[in-house]
Amino acid sequence: MEAAIVRHNILDDLKQLTKFGLSLSVVFSSIAGYLLAVDVVDFKILLLLSIGGYCMVGASNAFNQIIERVPDAVMKRTMDRPVPTGRISVNLAMLIAVTLTIAGLVILYSINEKTALFGAISIFLYTSAYTPLKPVTPLSVFVGAIPGAIPFMLGWVAATGQFGIEPGMLFMIQFFWQFPHFWAIGWLQFDEYKKAGFNLMPTGEKNKKASKLIIIYTIFMLIVSIFPVFRLTGSLYLLPVSAVIIFALGLVMLYYGVKLHKEQSNIMARKLMLSSVLYITLIQIIFVIDKFLH
Repeated sequence: MEAAIVRHNILDDLKQLTKFGLSLSVVFSSIAGYLLAVDVVDFKILLLLSIGGYCMVGASNAFNQIIERVPDAVMKRTMDRPVPTGRISVNLAMLIAVTLTIAGLVILYSINEKTALFGAISIFLYTSAYTPLKPVTPLSVFVGAIPGAIPFMLGWVAATGQFGIEPGMLFMIQFFWQFPHFWAIGWLQFDEYKKAGFNLMPTGEKNKKASKLIIIYTIFMLIVSIFPVFRLTGSLYLLPVSAVIIFALGLVMLYYGVKLHKEQSNIMARKLMLSSVLYITLIQIIFVIDKFLH
């Protein structure tokens, strides 16, 4: 009985170290990108993409938690993570992170070279640029948006072995989406982040200038999300009905962004954050369904 409990706890710690839920959502984005690029699904490639993608994201998160173990110990939402609590030692966490990196790169390389290259760029930027910049400048969000936007396009590259306007468009959609999403989180966690020496707000404060930028970037996100309806993005395009649905979903985010601007409240920041998660999930599903309706 005790052994079973220990195994369960170790599994929980590994899930926390690799941020299991977040990693799965990233894998979901990659699968959506893959499905958008193919007419016939190769389940072997899909499996390799899923496993390799999870390894890379899990490694990024593990490296992140090693680097941020001191500030993590200060914040309520992160103080119970396995590294700051000592349940997983720094050396073991490093071993896990390196192993996942190598495994992820080998698996993605077995799909094609470009998929491995973009996977490597993603983990490098997240670990060596975004994470160290977080305590230095709010521009870290811009840097972090680059590796964060790679998964959606990675699926397309895995399917085709090519980077062109189509995966570039998928990248732009997820790139612009991250600004309202992470600034909403930064608003909600402002005091906790400040305590740990982080500041993710674009103006350094929770104020009208920051909420105005949230509105502007939500509009950018809306524009790029429906841009494929104009059939200027190669083989990636949307039917008008799909574009209307996506636009309506984006208006929900914009509504909460405007409400946040007016009220300057954590309640609206939370609603914006939740609606952004729903938005990116639903539009990826809509893009895939739309593709098979053409």
